[in-house]
Amino acid sequence: MDRILIGRPVVAGSAEGPALVSREPISLWGGLSPHTGEIIDRRHELSGAVATGRVFVLPRGRGSSTSSATLLECVKRGVAPAAIINLKVDPILALGSIVSDELYGRALPIVVLSEEDFFSIKQDNYVTIRPDGRVKISTRS
Repeated sequence: MDRILIGRPVVAGSAEGPALVSREPISLWGGLSPHTGEIIDRRHELSGAVATGRVFVLPRGRGSSTSSATLLECVKRGVAPAAIINLKVDPILALGSIVSDELYGRALPIVVLSEEDFFSIKQDNYVTIRPDGRVKISTRS
């Protein structure tokens, strides 16, 4: 069954992929490998998971402003998530996406959802993001 969620685009764009869902924040700097796309923060609930090509659903980033550079490097190397969904605007993640668009012509869509909609997304739901912030969630039956 498909559902449409109405989000707010922080960085507009289209993307799709399976959801990688985290209920806790993460600092991309030291938490996400810019070489492989793997979650390398060994204390994080998704340690060992690979974000490459997935829609990364996380409440917000955590910590270092260097996270924007890590996201930029992931885009450059082709190991970035397909998109990011947050609970609130995260200016550090948005900056990484905006700069990657300027430097490489590849923006990573970022959408903010309401708490209810955010928490309705489950691991491996198939997520399609539209430039207007609409998010289609497809579940396997």
